[in-house]
Amino acid sequence: MLTFLKAQASSLTATLVDYLITWFCVDMLGLWYVLGSIKGTVVGGCVNFYMGRNWVFNSTDKDIKLQILKYILVWCGNLVLITAGVYLLTHYLGFNYMLSKILVSGLIGTIYNYFMQKQFIFIQ
Repeated sequence: MLTFLKAQASSLTATLVDYLITWFCVDMLGLWYVLGSIKGTVVGGCVNFYMGRNWVFNSTDKDIKLQILKYILVWCGNLVLITAGVYLLTHYLGFNYMLSKILVSGLIGTIYNYFMQKQFIFIQ
């Protein structure tokens, strides 16, 4: 249970970084919301990997190259799911891009990311 709670704290931290980068790119730099969302997801993913390896799963004794490769594979699925979801909700349903990002990333983080990290990337 402690690992799950730590994973949620890590995810929340990475998500806040993701949202801030997304907002900054879109509202401050004027980038297209899909591009801003991708940039936020990339930076948030880096934060999440670092915290997952070093704090959540205490997996620093394992091969980092293999962990990075596995993380990239899982993260690519995450990126595609979030980007597609944000685009669909914003473009076709008229949701605000940040609301779309919150809804989609919350769903994906809960049902996809934790289990993939625990069972595939940072195997305990």
